[in-house]
Amino acid sequence: MTPRERILAAFEGRPYDRVPVFHAGFSSAVASALLGRPEAHVGGGICQWREATALWNGPAAHAEFVERSFQDAVALTALLDQDLVREAYWRKPTRPTAKIDDQTFVYGDPAGAHEVWRFDPATELYDVVHRVPPPAPLTAAAIARQVEATEASAERYQPGANQFATVLRARDHFAGQRAVRAGGVGININYREPAWLEAVALYPELVGRLLAAQATIAVKNVDAAADAGIRILAGGGDFASNQGPFVSPASYRALWTPAVQRVTAQCHTRGVFHKYASDGNLWPVAADLFPHLDGYYELDELAGMDLARLRQQYPHLVLFGGVNSQTLHQGSPAQVVAEVERAMAAAQRYGGVVVGCSNQLVKGTPLANVTAMTNAIERLRDG
Repeated sequence: MTPRERILAAFEGRPYDRVPVFHAGFSSAVASALLGRPEAHVGGGICQWREATALWNGPAAHAEFVERSFQDAVALTALLDQDLVREAYWRKPTRPTAKIDDQTFVYGDPAGAHEVWRFDPATELYDVVHRVPPPAPLTAAAIARQVEATEASAERYQPGANQFATVLRARDHFAGQRAVRAGGVGININYREPAWLEAVALYPELVGRLLAAQATIAVKNVDAAADAGIRILAGGGDFASNQGPFVSPASYRALWTPAVQRVTAQCHTRGVFHKYASDGNLWPVAADLFPHLDGYYELDELAGMDLARLRQQYPHLVLFGGVNSQTLHQGSPAQVVAEVERAMAAAQRYGGVVVGCSNQLVKGTPLANVTAMTNAIERLRDG
């Protein structure tokens, strides 16, 4: 089988010739060590900061950033023989309006409303450190305005001709031999803003409308992806910790499930598979989520999301992961190998498992642990 055929076999419930592999993400530091390059252009916030720097330095610098980002992403796919391609990492394609220092940029009007963003090399994060004026508390009226704006945007939205250009470039880069996936089908609220979590309980009708509008956008992206020949779409959104979801099972069932079902229904109408991401313990809402999906990624076994149990209870669901970021970051090579062995055993016994790091290989992950993972995967892939 080609890598693409192997991934599609997993989604179609057919046996694969060897266990498929995919790693959800890499920090720049880990990728640089693996590729032997000074600064691999992959990762999270560090990519957003690099893009800010490139945009500040002009169109040629930005074009170089975009090209290096693509080349480093596909090089990681080839180096680790991954069956599914991640061709892009975090982006922030908005040019800053001012530069404070090499790590700090301003977005907005420096003399009026603006945000200050700063890069932290220790964590590779790039985030807001100051806002002018300070953000006002979200009121019911403000939430309603955001919902109405999202609904209006969803009705106007039409995916552009270049919506999936980078995904299609990755497909062509590997001559169609590796599977590709696109985004654009996320369904979630901003759980970092307490007012939105409160709104789930206080204003469920508004939250339901927001998620329905997101589903409208997602359905249009499904059609655009299908027209482009893309078979796998990745969406979802974090909504849980190791202790469980941030919302009650009843709220999830009433508000999230209809939106997820609508997206999946359109995927199936167009011959597309729907993957959903969230780390954390999802068991309290499993019955309202997993029957309505084709795939689940960011699977966190340390939060109780056991591969074997999931495959037994939801045999249609393709599972991505099995090797935890925390174990890779803080564990020993022996512990990493033990997780690979458990994941491989589930993949070979039940099928429908794509083994790899469930989430980001964060900065500070020992290269010995990454090597232990990749060597164990290669040793066990063929059974």
